[in-house]
Amino acid sequence: MLYLLKIDFKKLIHYRTFWIIVGLYFFTLGTATASGMEFLKWLARTIEGFGQSININRIPLYHFPDIWQNLAWSSGLLKIMLGIMVVISITNEFTYRTVRQNIIDGLSRTEFLISKIGTNLMLSAISMILVFFISLFTGLIYSPHLDTQFMFKGIQFFPAYFLEVFSFLSFALMLGILIQRSGLTIVLLLNSYLIELIIKENLDDYVPQIIPYFPLESIMNLVPMPFARYAFQEIRDYVSWQSVLIALVWVFLFNYFSYLKLKKSDI
Repeated sequence: MLYLLKIDFKKLIHYRTFWIIVGLYFFTLGTATASGMEFLKWLARTIEGFGQSININRIPLYHFPDIWQNLAWSSGLLKIMLGIMVVISITNEFTYRTVRQNIIDGLSRTEFLISKIGTNLMLSAISMILVFFISLFTGLIYSPHLDTQFMFKGIQFFPAYFLEVFSFLSFALMLGILIQRSGLTIVLLLNSYLIELIIKENLDDYVPQIIPYFPLESIMNLVPMPFARYAFQEIRDYVSWQSVLIALVWVFLFNYFSYLKLKKSDI
């Protein structure tokens, strides 16, 4: 795996677009997740009456243990940037025939796919580690009480966040391999949630029980949206094993469909 990952990294290391998009992603991920409280304070200073109607310091966005789910969910919104990078990376392999050259040089189609999956794993792991440390440091700054047993309650959302990002990157990889055209694939990727939403809305009145099994729905269900609790609404504040199992099945299917396409393609 490390050897194949090294091969893929050598192709990306001199690719400027890769570093620009990935750099923007991690910069946006870091600044957006760490600056939420400062944004609320800015609203309180800017909008007349905002600070009087809402006590900013009493909103536990960055308090332990809420912070783990809050930042895991909000960070997941940015995974589309990494998905675009994965699409550009894999479609360039077909555009510039580097996949053919890799196979001529002795790399099997399975090994080529594993190198791409390894890159997706690496990007997902780096994202998880970055968001974890941002959550830990900001939680230490803003939390009024620090109890070791209490502060790490909810940390299970970070393995779920890792799976969420990796699942989506596997989906982006599959689209890139199936379509092999960067522009069309990016458009489809950007509209995939809308397409699935339209399908779900038409099925919800007839077979609502199958909605959680939709691919993107299952990915979003890994880390449920947490902010409704601040409006005194009930939320799911734990990782559902059913959601994890469904997402794992889709990860397998995404990568298996990629394998079938590579196996049958004339490259």
